Amino acid sequence: MPIPAPVIPSPLTALETGQWFKLICGASFQHLPAVRSLALVYTLAGADCIDVAADPAVVRAARQGIAAAQALSSRPLTPWLMVSLNDGEDPHFRKASFDPNGCPPNCPRPCESVCPAQAIALPTGVLTERCYGCGRCLPVCPIGHILTYAQTHASTQMGALIAAGAVDALEIHTQVGRIQAFETLWQQLAPYAHHLRVLAISCPDGENLVQYLRTILENLAPLPCPLIWQTDGRPMSGDIGDGTTRATVKLGQKVLGAKLPGYVQLAGGTNRHTVAKLKAFGMLRSVWVEPQRAPLDCDASQAVAGHHPYVAGVAYGSYARKLLGDLLEELEAVSGAELEAVPRLLEAAVGRATALVSQLKSS
Repeated sequence: MPIPAPVIPSPLTALETGQWFKLICGASFQHLPAVRSLALVYTLAGADCIDVAADPAVVRAARQGIAAAQALSSRPLTPWLMVSLNDGEDPHFRKASFDPNGCPPNCPRPCESVCPAQAIALPTGVLTERCYGCGRCLPVCPIGHILTYAQTHASTQMGALIAAGAVDALEIHTQVGRIQAFETLWQQLAPYAHHLRVLAISCPDGENLVQYLRTILENLAPLPCPLIWQTDGRPMSGDIGDGTTRATVKLGQKVLGAKLPGYVQLAGGTNRHTVAKLKAFGMLRSVWVEPQRAPLDCDASQAVAGHHPYVAGVAYGSYARKLLGDLLEELEAVSGAELEAVPRLLEAAVGRATALVSQLKSS
């Protein structure tokens, strides 16, 4: 039976009206059944964008989840599918690793209990496809046995997926001081820019951040699509506690104050308190009357020329995934079952996801 869905504006309209919701599956998260289920549930809940690892298999799993949601819904659902790439070392693009044979027999296994992705299972070790690089296992290992390694994805391979229409949007993770590395990566991706519906630049805070973002803007011109500045306040921490959202709200204030062309979207530490804090600080568009639309077929001087004075949206990663964690674990116990085949779990998952999405959609 088709699932009724709320009236959902297009992703571009959601950006313009400050109601953009992005699900972050994780730039290194490659557990395909979970990616499919997350994409299915958050599409039904009204997400505007689903961000996944730059891995063709992960892209396919997310597309399958979106297609399953579209088949279940009585209204059109068209979230944009985004992939993330990085221009250098970044915690979002790493995996944990250790040899379980080197673990003490009497170890209390704090790494297992602290891992939010259930990616550590002794005596096996790290379940690589589940690990998304949060690093919480590193400081708790009593013998310092856990290491990390960088995971890289070919920009040319992603370019081909963008050109083929399998991917709608791109996010580039960078950091202050890496402009040469950014320029090199962008030179490889620029030929595919005209296929993008939106480009996001994710950057944590740092000395001379605003000047660095202005330099990036110069390198992007001309850009034939809208631009999002993602303020990565406290990466991969939204599920830790309520206070983690403070860092991204503070960084959002800083980037908004710089009046950069484009949209500002929060990430890093986002959770159920983020929207309330944005409202308290007057950072959402409840007082903004007229959306500033830019043509989709224009060059950068038009597409990103307008400064949008309010936060355009919020991206949720670890918190959004944790909301559904117990339900997806229960689903895994049903061998080979897809989420839509277990209506009880699907209904519960969509209910939880909708409660989070609606915070923005009803603001």
